[in-house]
Amino acid sequence: MDGYIHQNRRHRLSMETKSQKNETAVSEFFLLGLSERPEHQTLLFGLFLSMYLVTIFGNLLIISAIITDSHLHMPMYFFLSNLSLVDVFFSSTTVPKMLVNLHTQSQTIPFVGCLAQMYAFHLFGTMDSFLLAMMAIDRFVAIVHPLRYSVIMSSRVCGLLVGGPWLITNLQSLVHTCLMAQLTFCAGSEIPHFFCDLMPLLKLSCSDTHTNELVIFAFGIVMGISPLSCILLSYTCIFWAVIKIPSAQGKWKAVSTCGSHLTAVSLFYGTIFAVYLQPTSPTSSQKDKTAALMCGVVIPMLNPFIYSLRNKDMKAALRKLISKAVSCRC
Repeated sequence: MDGYIHQNRRHRLSMETKSQKNETAVSEFFLLGLSERPEHQTLLFGLFLSMYLVTIFGNLLIISAIITDSHLHMPMYFFLSNLSLVDVFFSSTTVPKMLVNLHTQSQTIPFVGCLAQMYAFHLFGTMDSFLLAMMAIDRFVAIVHPLRYSVIMSSRVCGLLVGGPWLITNLQSLVHTCLMAQLTFCAGSEIPHFFCDLMPLLKLSCSDTHTNELVIFAFGIVMGISPLSCILLSYTCIFWAVIKIPSAQGKWKAVSTCGSHLTAVSLFYGTIFAVYLQPTSPTSSQKDKTAALMCGVVIPMLNPFIYSLRNKDMKAALRKLISKAVSCRC
């Protein structure tokens, strides 16, 4: 009987030891990236480095032009400068680390760095959608209430429209990060992505993730529907206001002020809908990568072109800025 008890104790201790090994807190993760083939690494490095440089240069140029040109000190360009700034941070959240991994052939990222990357990605990604919504409100006021535009869109209102989303998005990212930090992850964790994201991390956890999933769902509904609803409602009102304009020239002038914004909105939400409204399949991780690349890398690179090529005031401000820079060098 004593022998059976001792044997049972040894078996229980052995099982506990195995369980502890399987649930060892990891100090780093392994990002599998976009491709595991060595021959693709140099091509991907060159491609994303060039895209990142265009993103940074283009968006900083937009910000500088808006700051230096007094004609652009108005709500429309205030929101645009904030969008450009967020795009710089959004792209910088994932691309530099991806470039380092491609160049050094190292796939590791520290646990703290992983959480920081996740925090920043959801902060700036959600802020992008809120800024698009604020720009839609600005166009709505400019077209539907043109005579009261300067009164309604005062500097105080613009500050609140931008400051409020900053607080909400920071709260969202903070909650996600704190909940994720409390989870236990299996040793030797590999993330099938090029950066740390919520769902891939949850799949690697050895803990109960029910609370995390509920919070993700709740924030996803609120943060996803709120900006999109605001954009749709604003453009519905704009559409009805444009219909009532008697002259074709007046209609075209009103619609032309919305062209750049509509293009940016179509790219942002079109990508999300095209990727996530497809039937579920075994390639869901590829969908996540595609959506993240488009929203976090491609669209921030395209936004400066979208807002400058179709805007006469923006073109003029950019010419002034470039001419000043050239004259200073001479």
